[in-house]
Amino acid sequence: MQLIKEQIQTWLKEHYEEGTELLQRLVQSPSISENESKAQSIITEVLSNMGLKVDAWEPSGKELTESPYFCSSRDDFTGSPNVVGVLPGTGGGRSIILNGHIDVVPEGDHEQWTDDPYSGAIKEGKMYGRGVTDMKGGLVSFLLSLQAIQQLDIKLRGDVIFQSVIEEESGGTGTLSTILKGYKADAALITEPTNMRIFPKQQGSMWFRIFVKGRSAHGGTRYEGVSAFDKAMILVEQIRALESTRNQRINDPLYEQTPIPIPINIGVVSGGNWPSSVPDLLKIEGRMGVAPNEKVEDAQHEMEDCLQQLSILDPWFKDNPPALEWFGARWLPGEIDLEHDLMNTLVHQYRETTGEEPVIEASPWGTDGGLLTEVGKIPTVIFGPGTTEMAHFPDEYIELDKVFKSAEIIALTIIQWCSIKDNI
Repeated sequence: MQLIKEQIQTWLKEHYEEGTELLQRLVQSPSISENESKAQSIITEVLSNMGLKVDAWEPSGKELTESPYFCSSRDDFTGSPNVVGVLPGTGGGRSIILNGHIDVVPEGDHEQWTDDPYSGAIKEGKMYGRGVTDMKGGLVSFLLSLQAIQQLDIKLRGDVIFQSVIEEESGGTGTLSTILKGYKADAALITEPTNMRIFPKQQGSMWFRIFVKGRSAHGGTRYEGVSAFDKAMILVEQIRALESTRNQRINDPLYEQTPIPIPINIGVVSGGNWPSSVPDLLKIEGRMGVAPNEKVEDAQHEMEDCLQQLSILDPWFKDNPPALEWFGARWLPGEIDLEHDLMNTLVHQYRETTGEEPVIEASPWGTDGGLLTEVGKIPTVIFGPGTTEMAHFPDEYIELDKVFKSAEIIALTIIQWCSIKDNI
C-alpha cells in the first residue's frame, strides 16, 4: 500500500495544474438552480474522456414527484440533468458511491465580492468563486481520485459510482432521482465542505411558514387594533424556548463544538400594508433543524404543539391561532455507526496521509446524505475540502492544496474499501 500511496501522491503533483484548471472551468460555469447544464456538460466530458459508462438524465416522472421524500420548489427539471459515471470493478469487492452536487446558491450582491463571483481567480493558493467550496472543489477531488486510480492501472474489485447531482441546495431531488433509478452501493461518500473534518452524523432540516393574525386599526388609534407584529414577538419567544428545550436534549460528544446543534432560524418576516395602519397579518418563514436520530414528523409535531401552547400565554391566540405550513425544501437527517468499516477506512487513510488525527464531528447542516442513508439504505459519510464558513458567503474560496490532499485520502479510501487483487 505504501508504494501505491507514493504513486498517487506523485500523480496528483504531476496533475496539479490540470486539476486546478478543471475546477476553474467548473466555477466559471454558473450553475444555480435551473442553470446546471453547462457545468454538467463539463463533468460529462471528463467522464467520457475517462472511458466511463456515462448516464445523464433530467429527473422526471410520477415515481419522483409522488415520492414522500420529494421536496422542491419546482417539478420540471428540463435542462437540469443529473450525471453519473461508473468505473466497474473486476468483481468480488465492495462498491461505493461518490456523490456531490453541481448546483450552487445565487451569488447575491456583486458589490460584496472583490472579483466577479464566477471569476475562478487564484490568489495565494486559494481559488475564489461561487460554488468553489460548496461544492465543486469536492467534485474535483472525486474526479482526481478516480483519474489517479485509473491512470495508475489500479484494478479495483468493487464498482465506483460517481454522481454529480442537481438540486441539493433545494431539497435533494437529484440524489433522490439516482436512488429511484436504482443506483445503490455498499457505502457512499459526499464531499461537502467539511474543511477535511469527518461527519458520520448530519442534522436534517425543513422550512416552515407561519401566519400570525392581528386586527387592523388606524395608526393614530392603534390601541383600537391588535398588532400582528406584537403577537409575532410572543410567538418568536415561544419558538426560542422550543429551540432551547430541543437542544438541551442533545448529549452527543460530536456536537461539543457546535453552540446550537439543531437551530430554529427565522429567515423571513413580512407583513403590514400601510405605515399608518396596525398590521393585521404577519408572515414568518424559517428553518427547523432535526437531530440525526430524530424523525422529521416528530420534530414537526413539536413545533405544532409549541404553537398550540400560545393560547395559554395570550388569550388572543385562542380564537386567532397562528397558521403553520411546511413548505419548500427539506433535508432528512442521517447517521452512520462510528465503528462502520467505511468510517474506520477513512479515518485510517486520513491518519496515514496527513500524520494527524482527524476531527470527527456531526454536520451543522443537512446534506443529501440523509436521503442516501435513510431512503437508499446506503451508509454515508461526509468528508471533503472546502472552508465550511465560506459556503454561501461573498468571496467564497477554497484552498487548492486541500482539494488535492482530499483526493489522495479519497483515492486510498476507495482502494482499501473496494479492494484490489493483492487484498490491500
